[in-house]
Amino acid sequence: MSIARLIASTPVHVAVGFLAMGGWAVFANAGHGLRAMLLAGLVQGMISGALTLGLKRSVDWMRPRMARGPGYWLPPLVAISVSALLLVSAHWLCGTPQIVATIAVPLCVSLSYIFTYNILRQRRAGRRPDRKDPHG
Repeated sequence: MSIARLIASTPVHVAVGFLAMGGWAVFANAGHGLRAMLLAGLVQGMISGALTLGLKRSVDWMRPRMARGPGYWLPPLVAISVSALLLVSAHWLCGTPQIVATIAVPLCVSLSYIFTYNILRQRRAGRRPDRKDPHG
């Protein structure tokens, strides 16, 4: 497999999201014992892996249904809000001690990624307010 294909691989993105954000959650909860650290890392890793797929797909679904102006900011804002709600709920339910610290980095990374991705797709499509995005 070439480097370009590896970089574009969805399973690689999911695995990197799982390891990087799960690792961050372990670090963020380091002062609360091994069980809390590992549980937070597992929960965060699983959610981050799923969000890697979900953010892109949800924004791709919403973008062509909106005029150009709101299409730049509303799909990523909706997606990141749902992500934040999911993260807070999951960590609260599993008893993560440091919820804010645990989700701060993953949410910032997701926010940066999804806004950049959406803006680049909007520009690439060259949309007018009355046209659908042919790239979905």
